[in-house]
Amino acid sequence: MFGKLSAQKESGWLAVVPNQARVDLAHVRRHREAPPSVMLMESYAAGPALAETLKSLAATRKLRKYRMTTLLRDGEYQLAQLEAPAVPEAERAEALRWRLKDLVDFPVDGASIAVIDIPVERASGRQAMVYAVAAGQPAIAAVMSGFSEGKVALDAIDIPELAQRNVASLFEQENRGLAFLSLDDHGGLLTITYRGELYAVRRIEVSATQLVDADPDRRTSLLERIMLELQRTLDNFDRQYSFISVAELLVTTCPAVAELQSYLSENLYVPVKQADLSQVLDLSAVPELRANPELQARYLPAIGAALRSGGEA
Repeated sequence: MFGKLSAQKESGWLAVVPNQARVDLAHVRRHREAPPSVMLMESYAAGPALAETLKSLAATRKLRKYRMTTLLRDGEYQLAQLEAPAVPEAERAEALRWRLKDLVDFPVDGASIAVIDIPVERASGRQAMVYAVAAGQPAIAAVMSGFSEGKVALDAIDIPELAQRNVASLFEQENRGLAFLSLDDHGGLLTITYRGELYAVRRIEVSATQLVDADPDRRTSLLERIMLELQRTLDNFDRQYSFISVAELLVTTCPAVAELQSYLSENLYVPVKQADLSQVLDLSAVPELRANPELQARYLPAIGAALRSGGEA
């Protein structure tokens, strides 16, 4: 999203994703005629400063030989759906900058702006829309300085919504939309994709940890809250994009929430299944991820970030 590709590196991408007390590394290679391969998936304890952790990993894991990407964290950027500006593609970010002025809580002057298209059928007569991603200068500077001081080059910066889109698109059925829900310690993220494009996003303020720790009555209340959020989003999506039929909802959680899938299956009109990355990725280099849904969910953001296009083998 933010950044550019550097040359003479290992094929694929290495995602370096700080996550509270740990840093997750995922190296993924895309192939033209085969499923993407997860070549490396590891976690390391995070030091007081990201730069110090990266300096250590640069030596032990030879980070400098990879194209590197990372993810902004919730609160470091804002995502807004806006009408596509009627200007040349190269001018769209600047055209959207001033529309974002009253939508973000940081100065837009100097902010990094990226544009994500939301394709529509030409015959529909609908106004073309885009997602505008805005990150304030201090947030981008903090990320860049962490890598710079860690003596490793950062080629791109993405957001969790795009990382999840990268994973979800692998599960899509031809000409059908796919809803994908992930729950972790921070909360929930619902995305709806179609033909590899991100069409809808919703943050859900319920975490997997809350569900696991709740007593039965509280857990039922939280499950109902998640279900209602999903139902509203799916209903709104049907009205907004009537030309897309959502085939199913895939769910992934860390820590594991045993009853979530069954509860949603009983209350939603789309089939609900547990996401299994082994169905769409070659995990032979990381066998610990096979048949371990909770571990797959834990590493989903890093794997999704490393699925960034470019650098195919």
